[in-house]
Amino acid sequence: MQAVTIDDGTIRVADRPDPAPGPDELLVRVAGAGLNGADLLQRAGHYPAPAGIPDDQPGLEFAGTVTAVGDRVVDHAPGDRVMGIVGGAAQAELVTTPADLVLGVPDGWDLVHAGGAPEALITAHDALFTQGRLGPGDRLLVTGAAGGVGTAAIQLAVATGAEVVASARGEDRHDALRSLGAAEVVLPDDQAAAGPFDVVLELVGAPSVATLLRSLATGARIVVIGVGAGSRLELDLLALMGARATLRGSTLRARPLADRVTATRSAGHVLGTLAARDAYTVPVAAIHDLGDAATAYDDFDRGGHLGKVILAP
Repeated sequence: MQAVTIDDGTIRVADRPDPAPGPDELLVRVAGAGLNGADLLQRAGHYPAPAGIPDDQPGLEFAGTVTAVGDRVVDHAPGDRVMGIVGGAAQAELVTTPADLVLGVPDGWDLVHAGGAPEALITAHDALFTQGRLGPGDRLLVTGAAGGVGTAAIQLAVATGAEVVASARGEDRHDALRSLGAAEVVLPDDQAAAGPFDVVLELVGAPSVATLLRSLATGARIVVIGVGAGSRLELDLLALMGARATLRGSTLRARPLADRVTATRSAGHVLGTLAARDAYTVPVAAIHDLGDAATAYDDFDRGGHLGKVILAP
């Protein structure tokens, strides 16, 4: 099969042996595989793959068609349309995945576009509700809101009855964020003035967090899941104490399988409800052929787009 590989920091497409599913796994022919910030970190050598995953094969999410199932798999069969998250190697023609880590692709969804859904959906759902305890009536700030996780978070938060303030560079994308349900859309320089916030979903990193500590409601929760703009800051503990606020970080990739299964199923339940109402969409900025992976990475790294960049084998 053809697979995206990392060769000393350079993205290349190479031949790799076809994988075979283990007893509890599925073999999926990939239709679409989304790019994520973790892929850029892995390309730069800063985000090693978990044990058992090739260090030089990136890709954390996919959608496609099941082609084979392991001996102990009973809930899936060849031909099923599925999407899911893996520890790596999803940017390829074929991928194996634990059967418990996939969701069914909603009826009517395009399989290629669905390849940009699972990482954003599951990450945003876990960060908002499990980590951030977002509830109806809460005021949420989503920084870096134009990316995949940001657009997912807006829709999930609005569906639960929260008020969303979205922060994004590039005013040309602001109308699209409003169309997803954001009550207010601001430039990053103006986000602190838009407070107070009960929950902050931090997708930018340290410089953004530093500006928000005086814009927190009492008992606020800041959940950091992106550090593209930097990971180190000088923290004003008095501001954190005065708001009786909580600052926490979260990732999915390195968690135990049981934790990832729980996060996947929780997000899948919500997606099923929203998809049935046609109330959830996957904004797509660009689709590239697998063989054009190097260009896709450069496109993604430049930023400035709305939604996902997807590779289509």
